Amino acid sequence: MFKRIDHVEIVPTNMDKAIAFYTDILGFKVRSRRKMENPPMLEIAYLELKDTLLEVISVKNAAPLTTAPYQIGYRMMAIEVEDMDKAVEYLKSKGVPITRGPVLLGTSKRAEIKDPDGISIELRQW
Repeated sequence: MFKRIDHVEIVPTNMDKAIAFYTDILGFKVRSRRKMENPPMLEIAYLELKDTLLEVISVKNAAPLTTAPYQIGYRMMAIEVEDMDKAVEYLKSKGVPITRGPVLLGTSKRAEIKDPDGISIELRQW
């Protein structure tokens, strides 16, 4: 009946800056991008990374992101990496700080970064 998570939505403060981060740094590709005529939504873009979709929505007067590390609801997305050490080195070279880790968890490695709006992204090497 249920197949998979189709996409994750985020609302950035700056649409172009968010799209640049996810495409130029994390390797997503723009699947589609269009203006919206459905206030308060201004624009919507779908970014894809292999079979994963990220929906980026520009919204007029969006509420700020909470800084609480644990709250009810969405916490973070996770992106699988082939090699954690290479991913960390690459991200640092692009000016993206590693906010947590990397740490070894049994046979996997885990680290965290943040996008330009402070949305947490887990990196996981299985």
